[in-house]
Amino acid sequence: MADCVFCKIVGGDIPAHSVYQDDFTIAFMDLGQVNPGHVIVAVKPHLETIFDLEPDQAAAAFRTVNRVATALKSEFDPEGLTILQANRRAGFQTIPHFHVHVLPRHTDDGVTLTWPAKNPPAEQLAELAARIKVT
Repeated sequence: MADCVFCKIVGGDIPAHSVYQDDFTIAFMDLGQVNPGHVIVAVKPHLETIFDLEPDQAAAAFRTVNRVATALKSEFDPEGLTILQANRRAGFQTIPHFHVHVLPRHTDDGVTLTWPAKNPPAEQLAELAARIKVT
């Protein structure tokens, strides 16, 4: 896609500080650097969300996430690590190209995640589970 910033990085039209790439993925430093070592892993083809990936593309993306996480652990020894992948505007996706944030974490680093647990009863959980058909 001509106006996609990640496609421009993949195509070499925009410089990026790449840490890894293979036939299917590229990993590069996030310009925003929430914490030192913050890396973006993106698939090379322009696919907007996880819903657009074939299973082998999703597997390739998460293999690269694992490689990057292991390298970050070795080099930065963070207290924790957040893996964040967002889809569509309601899911907080800001760039419509499938990507994963690999973010080293430290106590009191200012990063927050609000997760308003609703704690439904077991019956409702059973009904929801019955609706999900994983193939």
